[in-house]
Amino acid sequence: MSYELRIYTANPGKIEALCARFRNHTVALFATHNMESIGYWVEDAHPNVLTYVIKHSGDPAKNWEAFISDPKWIAAKAASEVDGVLVESIDSRYMTPTDFSALK
Repeated sequence: MSYELRIYTANPGKIEALCARFRNHTVALFATHNMESIGYWVEDAHPNVLTYVIKHSGDPAKNWEAFISDPKWIAAKAASEVDGVLVESIDSRYMTPTDFSALK
């Protein structure tokens, strides 16, 4: 069991479309690939940045491999990017909870 912090910087004018893609497709697809959504945030100081935390059951690399090859994801991504790519950059960090963390 591990957690992953992901920070997406959206291309200019694309944060709403990125959030819609997560809301309408990504979150549900994560669940089918052993990734549990913990929380999603848009930064107050940087409104084009979406930050989220997911919990992986099993191997995170295998979870991501299955997710990105899922035909539903491929279709949702393509449909959401007909007017241009949504994401400028992604930062990913894997984390293990401490013994004093509320999340285990």
